[in-house]
Amino acid sequence: MSIWGKISGAAAGMLVGGPIGAALGVLAGHFLIDREAGAGEGDPGVAFTIAMIALAAKMAKADGVVTDEEVEAFDRIFRVPPDERTAVRRFFDLARQDTAGYEAYAGRIAHLYADKPAVLEDILDGLFEIAKADGVLHPGESAFLERVADIFGFSPGEFRRIRASHFEPDAADPYVVLGVAYDAGDDEIKRTYRRLVRENHPDSLIARGVPEEFVRLATDKLAAINGAYEKIQAERAGR
Repeated sequence: MSIWGKISGAAAGMLVGGPIGAALGVLAGHFLIDREAGAGEGDPGVAFTIAMIALAAKMAKADGVVTDEEVEAFDRIFRVPPDERTAVRRFFDLARQDTAGYEAYAGRIAHLYADKPAVLEDILDGLFEIAKADGVLHPGESAFLERVADIFGFSPGEFRRIRASHFEPDAADPYVVLGVAYDAGDDEIKRTYRRLVRENHPDSLIARGVPEEFVRLATDKLAAINGAYEKIQAERAGR
């Protein structure tokens, strides 16, 4: 059973409010099939999927235009089964009408995963992948992503770190890649490095049940994290 078959109207209602949210909840309950098979409001896979559909759709609208590349990026990341693609696309299209309400989505998701920052970072990574689909980070998209990161509880330094794994030129700065200050102590840098390796190890993402595309992204991010730590270590050893 795919993750899509686990989304219920109840799960959508948990995350979405207002008229558009009500419509999304009805639509989700209408086309998804696993309501009696154990998919409940507390299912993290359900919450993750609902959050990503809504936020991805509204992120795509953040620059004013939803492009084919952004829609294709959504499809690529989530690998929607062919027999469910039409219904999921209707869900996506309904949410992408405007960006209104995105802060409420983000706030509810932040509350849901308050003790799981790695999952919140997974969601933010997905949004960045949508944003960069057309090769440009529009100011509207940047502001959207920064606000979502703030709601998720990420500091400005952590946001720059996450952005650096998707966009140049920050990717060349090892301190930005690790999300630490230039004057951070060696112990702080080591603790941060170990935490990032643990959170971004492919095995950790598989355990969190994220889409396969995110495992690939985590592999690339892990390589950048290791490279950044090695670069800082080499620089400090040469002082």
